Amino acid sequence: MYRYSEFDHDFLAERNAQFRAQVERRIDGSLTEDEFKPLRLMNGLYLQLHAYMLRVAIPYGTLSSAQMRQLALLAEKWDKGYGHFTTRQNIQYNWPKLNDVPDMLDALAEVGMHAIQTSGNTIRNVTADHFAGAAADEIADPRPYAELLRQWSTDHPEFQFMPRKFKIAITGSENDRAVIKAHDIGLQLVERDSVLGARVIVGGGLGRTPMIGKELSEFVAFDDLLAYLEATVSVWNQIGRRDNKYKARIKITVHEHGIDAIRAKVNERFLQVRSQFKGADMALLEEIKGHFAPPAFREGSVASFESAYTNDPVFRSWIDTNIAPHKNADHAIVTISIKKHGQTPGDATAEQMRVMADLAEEFAYDELRISHEQNVILPHVHKSDLPAIHAKLKEHELATANIGLISDIIACPGMDYCALATARSIPVAQEIATRFDDLKLEHDIGHLKIKISGCINACGHHHVGHIGILGLDRAGVENYQITLGGDGTENAAVGDRTGPGFAYDEIVPAVERIVDTYLEQRESAEEEFLQTYRRVGMAPFKAALYPEAQANAA
Repeated sequence: MYRYSEFDHDFLAERNAQFRAQVERRIDGSLTEDEFKPLRLMNGLYLQLHAYMLRVAIPYGTLSSAQMRQLALLAEKWDKGYGHFTTRQNIQYNWPKLNDVPDMLDALAEVGMHAIQTSGNTIRNVTADHFAGAAADEIADPRPYAELLRQWSTDHPEFQFMPRKFKIAITGSENDRAVIKAHDIGLQLVERDSVLGARVIVGGGLGRTPMIGKELSEFVAFDDLLAYLEATVSVWNQIGRRDNKYKARIKITVHEHGIDAIRAKVNERFLQVRSQFKGADMALLEEIKGHFAPPAFREGSVASFESAYTNDPVFRSWIDTNIAPHKNADHAIVTISIKKHGQTPGDATAEQMRVMADLAEEFAYDELRISHEQNVILPHVHKSDLPAIHAKLKEHELATANIGLISDIIACPGMDYCALATARSIPVAQEIATRFDDLKLEHDIGHLKIKISGCINACGHHHVGHIGILGLDRAGVENYQITLGGDGTENAAVGDRTGPGFAYDEIVPAVERIVDTYLEQRESAEEEFLQTYRRVGMAPFKAALYPEAQANAA
């Protein structure tokens, strides 16, 4: 993984010192909250319902054991003993005191971490496929390119005060695990004539106007990528709307101007930028790639794994659900669920963080990943070590075998924390997970992604959930809209709204009726929810959700 250079360390030290002085001025009253707001946002500090919230960047989701332990320290020393992993591969601390934040940032800098550009109208934390560098289906590790983008975008003088925030995601596989089509810019590594480059998607995004991104270029060679992205962002920065923040994202610009017009403007700007671009050269890219060289995968028998898989049904269930194929046949990718039934999706205690750090150091070549689905990954694990890892996870309530199942729910913090939320998300997720665990149905149901947002901003990605739930305020009462058929993969689609929303005490029974309908309609146990929905359409689900309306219509 990338190791900070002397420049990186000096840059962070200077930024943190500046922010420490700004915090001191806020505390002594020299700065008003309005004056302080843009300064704190530049350093990832929000003001939420009950307290400040610090959002820490985990670029492209990659952590070392030392970094994970430092995150545990922050949770224990300056928060309430836990952190919340987000759909942007970040971690949030919900209870820091303002006077402690500079110390928290200094502690992060000790292990090469920061909170820069995790908020504000700038280019946010660059996200990537959480299986990057390990997945059997990728053509190349996308993280060196994500690191190049991080260096290019950090404190970029032209892109600090844009019309709105800007998000970039990158994947190295045709199987999209980074939801690139729901980002302002999505990049997919592709090959053309044995040359590696990127396919560029633009104008995706969720929120109040969900849109699937469109192809801006089918191929950009890597020696041109930064110049091309600089051209793209600068075109939007110039023509993007600033009269209405709800119309300011690049997806609206693409929609209003059309993809062909945007492509023409970007190509024109690209010719100008390319001739004078002073950004990263290929020598720097090669240097960065050196930081992401794969570990020296150890060899050895996998007989102990095969024996445990045959003889231990609990271990076998965990393997079947939480393990993904690795590019090295003797290894596996382990997804650690931090969504035990009834717990808050994305929350991990300081103790759990240290356990995962210990496992990474002992068994996984000292590397962890955070997924946008709010779980933690050990990307490189020799199969012979899987029984020991599973046993350790069980001791700390981290061995739930539910990855990709109905209880593996994405949920934003909702009205329990967020000042923008209009409804609760966490209790809904907890009750759904608990209900289907009680029914002992989730393994029979199979692959099914539920995503929940507590407001129209869609931080829970509900638009691309197989079942999406959006919590809204209706005359002071929580009301939950449901969408069906969303998809965050390479076949990205925005879900279809079923109809009127449901009260808080009605939403779990409504989800149960949807699942019952799916089980009745599927042609076989192998047909997944999304396949069934695409085959039969909305009608049977709507009939189950709104029986009175169907009866009246008849």
